[in-house]
Order: sequence, then C-alpha cells, then structure tokens
Amino acid sequence: MIRHMVVALAFAFLFCPPALADSSRILNVQKLTTPKGIEIWLVADKTVPVISMSFSFDGGLVYEPEDLPGVGRLTSLLLDEGADKMTSQEFQAQLSNNAIQMNFTAARDSFNGQLKTLKSNKVLAFDLLSLALNKPRFDGDAIERMRNANISQIKEDMEDQSWLVARTYNGMVFEGSHYAMPGLGTLAGMARITRNDLLSFVHAQFARDVLKVAIAGDITPDEAVKAVDAVFGVLPEHAEKKNGQEVVLKYPGKTILLPLDTPQTYMSVGEAGVKRSDKDWHAAVIVNYILGGGSFDSRLMKEIREKRGLTYGVFTSLASMKYAALLQANLSGSNEKVEEALKLLKQEWAKMAKNGPTDQEVQDAKSYLTGSLLLELTSTDDISSTLNSLQRDGLDFDYINQRNATINAVTTADVRRVSERLLKPENLTTALVGHPTNITADMMLDHPVGMTMPQQKQ
Repeated sequence: MIRHMVVALAFAFLFCPPALADSSRILNVQKLTTPKGIEIWLVADKTVPVISMSFSFDGGLVYEPEDLPGVGRLTSLLLDEGADKMTSQEFQAQLSNNAIQMNFTAARDSFNGQLKTLKSNKVLAFDLLSLALNKPRFDGDAIERMRNANISQIKEDMEDQSWLVARTYNGMVFEGSHYAMPGLGTLAGMARITRNDLLSFVHAQFARDVLKVAIAGDITPDEAVKAVDAVFGVLPEHAEKKNGQEVVLKYPGKTILLPLDTPQTYMSVGEAGVKRSDKDWHAAVIVNYILGGGSFDSRLMKEIREKRGLTYGVFTSLASMKYAALLQANLSGSNEKVEEALKLLKQEWAKMAKNGPTDQEVQDAKSYLTGSLLLELTSTDDISSTLNSLQRDGLDFDYINQRNATINAVTTADVRRVSERLLKPENLTTALVGHPTNITADMMLDHPVGMTMPQQKQ
C-alpha cells in the first residue's frame, strides 16, 4: 500500500498540463462558486491520481502586533501540530501514514496554505485541513517546541550574510511599515508570544471574504465545491479590517553599511518598481529580464561577472506587494571588488534607462518568458500555487492563457519607455554587509533593524 502511494506521488512530479484543443491555451481553468460564496479556480485532470489545493487569506503580516513580530510565522508552524481532539503526534501520524502534505506560510500580504493528497485519501486530507484551520489546538508543549525551533532558525539566519543584507535592506527601506518587520520574528518577540496571540492572529484573518482557493488534479467540479465548503465554509464571513497605507521607500540614493569582518561583502541594491496592476507590468518584466533577471543572458551578469569576474552572480527581480513595489539587484564579491561592482551596476542601470534595449534583446526576452511558462507548471502543486498567486494579484481566471500573447504584444518602444520610467540610478538604495574597501557609507549600523547581532565566532 505504502509503495503504491510513493509511486503515485512520484508520478505527480511528471504531471504535464492537459492538452487543449486550442494549442494557444495553457490550462483549462474553470471558475466555480460554492453555496457559501467561495470562488474556486479549478484545473481538473486525471493524468495522475493526485489533488493539490493552494489557498490564501489576504492580510499576512499586517495582522501581527508591532511588538510581536513572528506571530504569523509561529502560527504557520503550529497549525498542523494538533487540532480538535487530535494531539500533535496523532495529527502528524495521520499526515505521514496517508502521504498527505500540508504546509502554511505567513507572507507579507497573505497567509498561505497548501494541501497535496492522493485522490484515494482526499476525504481524510480535507477533514484534517478543516480541523487545522477551524480548531487548532496550540498546545503548550507544541508551542514551546516550535518556538525553540524558530529561535534556532533566527540565530542561524543571523550568521548568514545573505539573510543579513536582506534584513538590513528591508528594515531600512520599509521603515515604519509592516514590511520592515522580520518575517521569522525576533528573539525577544518570539519569547513573548502566547497562545492567545496565536488565536487572535487566526481569528482576525481566517475568513471567507479574504479567501482565495485554487485546485489542480484528479477531482471533479462537484467534488471541489463540496470539499471547499467543507473546509472553509464554517469560517467567519468577514475578516477584521486592516487598512494599510501605501509605502514610500525610505533612503533613496543612500548607501547603508552593516560592518562585518568577513572576506566578502553582500550587496542589495534597489529602488521603487511597478505594481502588478500597472499597465506597464509586462514591459517591466522584460526590462528586468534584460537587465539582470535573465541569468547569463542579462547585461549585469555579462558586465560584472563574465567580463570582469567581480562576482559569482548578480540577479535582479521585481517584487509587487499590496502597498509597495521593488526592483532589486543582489550580488556579492570580495571586499576589494565591491566599489567597482557597484559602479558598473549603476552604469548599466543608467545605460538601460537612457538607451533602452535592442530589438534582439527584447525578442530573446520574450522567447524565454513565453517558452518557460510550461516549465513552471509541471506538477499539480505548481499549477495550484501559480493560480493562487494570480488570484492574489487580482487577475482574471483565464489570465494564464492570455499571458504569452500579452507579453508578445509588448514592443521595443514600450520597453524603452518603461526603462526610462523605471530605472533611476540616483534613487538606488544600497545595503552592504561586510567590510568593503573604498566605500563611504551614508549610514553605519551596528545591527540589522529590529535585531540584535549574534556574537561572532572566534
């Protein structure tokens, strides 16, 4: 029996989106509404006997008290550690013995969950998820166990330069907003979190009016509707309202240094990006790919790594949040090479802003972006999580089938215009963690914002 389950789950990773009569379409996405008013995006397919559900509640870290960062993180670790009359050990045994995967994540703008199960175990899987969301136990021993595990993770992260530079950048640029809070929490805050804090976090945002659900796999529309109402239908209709404010990024053009006695310096450099809802989003995606998102095809990689060997890698990314947007580059290099690497990065930023890309660069970017979409949809959980992300972005249920045509419709003139609009090298905020030479910092820190530095090992 166990062997058959393992084989079935292995085949889930070979899942391919079902072939459609219209070859221009990627997925056959159905939009359903349950009797409780919950909307579902469903891709039903019997290729493998596996079902994946991805869901999210709008809100995320905005529901954390300012003095208790990490409540969301601890909640995410504890939801499958016992529910209703089932202890942590009993609940985990049910998951393990029946090859059911369940996980949760507290994100910046949402609290996310995912369930994956064999079709034959779907009733039990949905029942367990319902208990986890509606009747979490938050037992004292489980809280302490997960608290200690998370504290260990925080301590480990605080010795990781890549984490330190991200924490420094986010803590400074998002200063004054909930985006500045560390997602895993702080050592002091973690110690103060109580069971009531966890219950308050859950009760505030686990509600039907902020819920989004996507399902992929071997399940019929009727089965999906019944399962979703069974899991989520008894949740409150409305979440507590949390009115966030648009974030104005702090310290544009400034260089912020967290000194660390290491042979390399980690760098995070960024400025305001564009929101996912912006009409220029797709052109910005192409800008990002050409500038630094296209790995070895990108300008920054060619100039900083290939031609001069100043870093092992440099990558850019677009981040669209509910109240902010970022275009950010990340790289590292030996301390004596930081000055040159940053100079080149800003030069390429300015060159792209002034002249834009070539026709060939735009065509290459489009070819990659459209051609790689199917490679991102090779399992049921890939599909459900992608659809749930599109739901959170406020897109139409059929967007996945329109995306490539939308990207192909972007012209070189569009990309040049957006390059000029988006890229402002004078606004780049630079966070550095290390001991770079010949760098004059505008701000010197003795610890990442909101954190206490660990003792360095001798």
